[in-house]
Amino acid sequence: MMRNLTRRQLVGGAIAGSALANLPVLAAPHDAPTTWFRDVLLVDGTGARPRRADVVVGGDRVLAILPPGGAATQGARLVEGDGRILAPGLIDTHTHGNPLEQSYDAFLAMGVTTILLGVDGSGPRVGDDPNLGTWLTAADRASLPLNVAALASHGTLRRASGIEDAVRQPDDAALARMAAQLDRELAAGAFGISFGLEYVPGIYSERAELASLGHIVARHGGVVMSHMRSENDDEIEASIEELIASAHPARPHISHLKVVFGKGEVRARRLLDLIAAKRRAGIDLTADAYPYSAGYTGISLLFPEWALPPTDYGAVVAGRRLELRDHLVARMTRRGGPEALLIGTAPYAGKTLARAADDAGLHYADFLIRIGPGGASGAHFTMDDALQDVLVLDPDVAISTDGGPGMHHPRATGTYAKLIEQDVVNTGRLPIERAVHKASALPARILRLADRGTVRPGAKADLILFAAERVKARSTFLDPFAQAEGFDMVMVNGLPAFEEGERVSAPGRLLRASRTR
Repeated sequence: MMRNLTRRQLVGGAIAGSALANLPVLAAPHDAPTTWFRDVLLVDGTGARPRRADVVVGGDRVLAILPPGGAATQGARLVEGDGRILAPGLIDTHTHGNPLEQSYDAFLAMGVTTILLGVDGSGPRVGDDPNLGTWLTAADRASLPLNVAALASHGTLRRASGIEDAVRQPDDAALARMAAQLDRELAAGAFGISFGLEYVPGIYSERAELASLGHIVARHGGVVMSHMRSENDDEIEASIEELIASAHPARPHISHLKVVFGKGEVRARRLLDLIAAKRRAGIDLTADAYPYSAGYTGISLLFPEWALPPTDYGAVVAGRRLELRDHLVARMTRRGGPEALLIGTAPYAGKTLARAADDAGLHYADFLIRIGPGGASGAHFTMDDALQDVLVLDPDVAISTDGGPGMHHPRATGTYAKLIEQDVVNTGRLPIERAVHKASALPARILRLADRGTVRPGAKADLILFAAERVKARSTFLDPFAQAEGFDMVMVNGLPAFEEGERVSAPGRLLRASRTR
């Protein structure tokens, strides 16, 4: 039993016999800091209805869930619930950047306690070292504000194995080098692999190459996450089929589920029906999405493959300029025109493509040719709100940000606050217990994080305390860096990491698959 807890506190007095009274109580580590959350509205991440309770934390774990209103043990920090929600910390399954170099305070501010890096086929590195193991070792020693997990990344593995970007069919020796490196990174703690099949060098890879890696991931029990070959309305089903075939027998996961150019709820439900049918067939297919109808990525996806690295771009412009210009005009016309791209890269940040081109005295296609495929990133307004809302609200689709520090998109600072503010409080389309589940227990299941994602005795004490009606997503496309507000405390591994609007400590840890789970 935990020291200093009385029988009345354990049994529960007035509500003895309830489910709360039957939960186990664990012993606190010697001299470990203890926090007593008194009379909170517990949303435990499982999808169960909210219920009043006291939650006791000792060391880095939840020790007990007790009937509400008990007397805190001597020496414990008492945190009064005051009707606020206590929930598991949120887990972002698609995060960019490098916490060894950048601040993730904006993630803490919206309740995130765990991030997954190495997405879209590329990931964090130490200098020019392409070995994920080197970065994992550095992260293990670093002061981290939140928990960090990582995937091996296909593009980095490819380049580290000496495969030229434009090679579509690497020889057996190159494939063997890539497989051996992937095996080492998975053994070092990577949670799986990510593909970025719309970007260089993933754009050049073929299914046989990808499938050879899927078998290695399966041996380690990992997940294959993919920015798929295409998210376009007429190609997305084929892209999902490619992901499943490439991942097999590992678990496939669709990153930032969307339908570019698609329209309406019916289209969304048709896509969700396909995913559900795959699950019924025994394929553990999962997905995440973010609650915005604009993506954010580099302008390279506007350019034809023959103009992308490692092609000599200067030679392309010199010899095929008119063909390139026609392609860019057709591409941007389909994507809503130059007003539908908001650039997020200096010196054009905050301007639409139309405005930036006008300021330069150029037609927008000529402006794109001048800055080239690597010249900028931006928000692409190519999604339909009605369609995207259905995907985001689906109970089997997890929530992710697809964001990172410095990104000129509000998803990097507002995703989870927007979900609560818009879909839980303002419209009531999503019960709070389902919203929390989609952002905590569901991503924990996807990553196989056995002791995170729910609030229960023995689980890691990653917790968030908030009043739903006070949660606000303050960032916009024109002001993308405004931090969310309303999360009063964010606890990571049993210690407050964020309180009263600012980070107060760095209790995060590197999480390794099959080692720190």
